[in-house]
Amino acid sequence: MALTPYSRRLNLTRDQFATFLKDHEQIRQFELLFTTVDSTTPNEIEVTTILAGNAEQKAVQAIDMVEDLSQETSVGIASAENKANQALALLAQLASAVDGLQMVPPPREFKRARYGQFFDTTTQVATVINTATTVTFNTTDISNGIFIGSPTSRIVVDTEGIYNFQVSIQFDSTGGSNHDVWVWFRKNGTNIPNSAMYLNIQNNQSELLQAFNLLVSMKALDYLEVMWEVGNLNAQMAAFAASGVHPAVPSIILTATNNVQGVQ
Repeated sequence: MALTPYSRRLNLTRDQFATFLKDHEQIRQFELLFTTVDSTTPNEIEVTTILAGNAEQKAVQAIDMVEDLSQETSVGIASAENKANQALALLAQLASAVDGLQMVPPPREFKRARYGQFFDTTTQVATVINTATTVTFNTTDISNGIFIGSPTSRIVVDTEGIYNFQVSIQFDSTGGSNHDVWVWFRKNGTNIPNSAMYLNIQNNQSELLQAFNLLVSMKALDYLEVMWEVGNLNAQMAAFAASGVHPAVPSIILTATNNVQGVQ
């Protein structure tokens, strides 16, 4: 028996099909089934294949998108975490710096240097015993912010601060003995308490060098004066001329500095 198309595909004859198909109607339906399959299967298979391919492609794309999103999210999280760690590190450094500031003493203030050195090249005498007399100055040696005022007994400062005033005086006796002398400071015309010194020149034609100093709190344009008093008019503040060997001897030398305290 000749082979039908489906028989050729299965390599079976109708007689062989008859062994498991009951009658001709079943064989006919079987043939019809194969005819239908032959006519439709290629297209449906192609469509199914295309749909499957599209689905697979979409699935791959979706997976890729998820992976990309995951990577972007991971990068974002890592970046945020990195920045957070940096911020925490900076905060820790700041906290450490603040703690350190509490332990380190504050920086010293810049202090404007104020200084002056003044003297008088003349012999000064008192005209009345037991009377306060001002000491005068006629020469400025060096000066910055401290100057001789008017009258010339005044040493004026231009900056607030605590000043160290140092004085050396050359006393001399022109006759007699036991000459009492007192020396002290005045600030703005008022005696500074506990600033006086006392000395006694005991012999005629005797010289005595006396030095002392005092710390004084001064405001801008305050002035200081050196005062003296004698119990005998033979006591004087003497100046001596220079020789070929030694320089001149002023009757008084005053130096002033604000190296104790200054202002910014």
